Amino acid sequence: MTDTVTRQFITKFDTALRLAAQQKESRLRRTVVDRGQIQGSSFTINNLGALGDMDENTVRHGDTIFGDIDHTNRNVPLRDFFKALPLDRADIPKMAVNPVTGGQYMQSLIAMRNRKIDDIIYNAALNPINSLDGLASNTLPAGQIIASGGTGLTKAKIIQARSIFRANEADEEELFMLWDSLAMQQILADTTLTSADYMAGKMLQDGKIDGQWLGFTWIPYEKVRNNAGVRTTVAYSKDALHFGYGYEAGDVDKRPDKKNLWQVSMEGSYGAGRQDEAKVVSISYQ
Repeated sequence: MTDTVTRQFITKFDTALRLAAQQKESRLRRTVVDRGQIQGSSFTINNLGALGDMDENTVRHGDTIFGDIDHTNRNVPLRDFFKALPLDRADIPKMAVNPVTGGQYMQSLIAMRNRKIDDIIYNAALNPINSLDGLASNTLPAGQIIASGGTGLTKAKIIQARSIFRANEADEEELFMLWDSLAMQQILADTTLTSADYMAGKMLQDGKIDGQWLGFTWIPYEKVRNNAGVRTTVAYSKDALHFGYGYEAGDVDKRPDKKNLWQVSMEGSYGAGRQDEAKVVSISYQ
């Protein structure tokens, strides 16, 4: 019968491995102060406080009156991370493509590493940071926190964040704002936006991360905190956060203890800390 010809149909198997949809590059590392490789288990951030008013000199040849300036330092510990992917050597001849020699395993590990770096930087913007002596824990004050208030990421909240930076004299450096998919929807749906603002907001929809709007450079970041439907993003100046790394390596090794399988691994030590609360604003929305 002619229907039997279908028994001869073949399937063409893919001879390449393609990475699933994921963030591959670090988006936040370029937005902070990169301290480079750190020798040690932690690094410090040294701060010099601002002086008050200048004293008026009313007495000729009088005694010198010294001022007082605040010296503080903060400690940023490095945390260790490791991930390994195994591939049995006996499996390789049974596959159309070798993900070890093809590099796909290592590419996936590098993408994972870059996402971890972004997570560390994001959480450093919001988390407390200890002083070097461990006697003080520096947290974001109430004046740097914009509550959800039962509303989304509105234009009013963005303007409020911008005004906080100006009031703190913290807007001389480039300012960054992180946004996720929900924030994008809310901004583009905000009826208070003008036509020009809408076109700038369209930048978010197109995924361009180098555009500016309302004084911020907008950076996509999907892993903002989500507490029972209330999400929290962060705005910060470039000098507000410091990032450093220690040992870092990616390896492809033969494992004699595991029947000579291939092990592809990525490991590293990373840390980030907030330099000054006045340069960071937390914004919640839902």
